[in-house]
Amino acid sequence: MAKVHEITVWARGVIMDKEGRDVINIFAKAAQMDGKHAQAFDNYEDLPDRVLVTVRKYVRLSDEEIEHKYVYTNDQPEVVVIAEATIVKGIDVLLGMKKGGTLIINTNRSIDSMLKFIPNADLLSTIATVDADGITGVRTVDFSGSEGGVDESGIGKGIAAPIVGAIAKVTGMIKKEHLAKIVSDVSGMERGYKEVKIKKLG
Repeated sequence: MAKVHEITVWARGVIMDKEGRDVINIFAKAAQMDGKHAQAFDNYEDLPDRVLVTVRKYVRLSDEEIEHKYVYTNDQPEVVVIAEATIVKGIDVLLGMKKGGTLIINTNRSIDSMLKFIPNADLLSTIATVDADGITGVRTVDFSGSEGGVDESGIGKGIAAPIVGAIAKVTGMIKKEHLAKIVSDVSGMERGYKEVKIKKLG
């Protein structure tokens, strides 16, 4: 049975719900362009209609068909993405991760300063930061795409673009050239790819 790679994205309800959704959808589309099987979905237990409440988005990749289609959480994420830095305070964002995982945070703070807030940081083999807000200066809020609708404002216009660029660079799971065919802000994606800061741990 082929390995299933689980990626969990943490964002905040309403103000960043679309950004989180864009990250997983872009990631899944780029993986499919490379011939991989992918699933991307929300966790609605987190009440995304409440402003600022933490919400999780999930994407799974595999070289073969993914059999566990009706499990609506990632139990063992190997990559965790934090779309808003304060989420790391007081929340075990690495829940379920096995040793050797990767954490990517949207922040302009240093990697070492962020590590102080991460419980179970010893699980990580890699941590990275990218200043997605500084790169784009834009966050998109769009209710049209909720509950399976179509995102009328386009996919990857705001901070999702540099975040997926950073994910591509750090993980190697998706190709930058595929991202360029999907995201609305190709320049932002390219900058995320180039400007992400990466630190290998233990």
